[in-house]
Amino acid sequence: MILDGFMVAKKIREEVKNKVELLKQKNIYPKLVAIQIGKNIASEIYLRNKKSACEEVGILFEEMYFDENTKEDEIISTIERLNSDLLVHGILIQSPLPKKFDSNKFFNLVSEEKDVDGFCNINTSKLYHNQDGFKPCTALGVIRLLKEYNIPISGKHVVILGRSNIVGKPLALLFLQEDATVTIIHSKTINKENLIKQADILVSAIGKPQIIKSSMIKKNAVIVDVGINYLNKKIVGDVDFDDVKQESSFITPVPKGIGPMTIAMLLLNVVTSASDKI
Repeated sequence: MILDGFMVAKKIREEVKNKVELLKQKNIYPKLVAIQIGKNIASEIYLRNKKSACEEVGILFEEMYFDENTKEDEIISTIERLNSDLLVHGILIQSPLPKKFDSNKFFNLVSEEKDVDGFCNINTSKLYHNQDGFKPCTALGVIRLLKEYNIPISGKHVVILGRSNIVGKPLALLFLQEDATVTIIHSKTINKENLIKQADILVSAIGKPQIIKSSMIKKNAVIVDVGINYLNKKIVGDVDFDDVKQESSFITPVPKGIGPMTIAMLLLNVVTSASDKI
């Protein structure tokens, strides 16, 4: 069965739209500001999608672009100004950044109350300690999608391919909070194939096109594909969808799987931030 992230995200956007309308009745107009540093085609596509989603639900969206030769102090002062702006409820730093900039430094300049991407150290610490705070949108989207389909998580063996700060690590913590048993596979892991074969729920976030084949998975496993890759001018995931779908019980497509869920969670975080101002 296909885990239709596009359909679930549409449902969430309707929820967000209703919340935005209620906030506007109280003269609160949720606003998201996205900061892009340097030219990046993929980033520009992501930002267009985020802008379109914000406009659909009534969230104000502003994009601020800085050339990669911009002095760091100018970007820092802009973030600090946005932190103090009561009309701004969410700030995101669009990654990747040019190599000359330290993305973590910029992530941590964003105040925890406006860190709707959930990347600053305070929010990652709250995630670690299972406290309320903004959580990374992709990881949050994976959990929400599974729950929408009533897929059991407690007691299941979850195997995550990839240990990034954006997906792998936060997702592992969220699965642990749902009482799953979690294994993270990375480039130094021994016996990767054996571990993958044990997964009740397999999440791939490694960015290698169609590397996961049906022969690698446990029959009737749940497959969540976070990968976004370009192959022969097409967008594909880490999973060979046509090959794997027959062996799995549930599987996300690429596109229209986790991508729409990520944006939906971002919208939800922005509205949550605005609601906290009531």
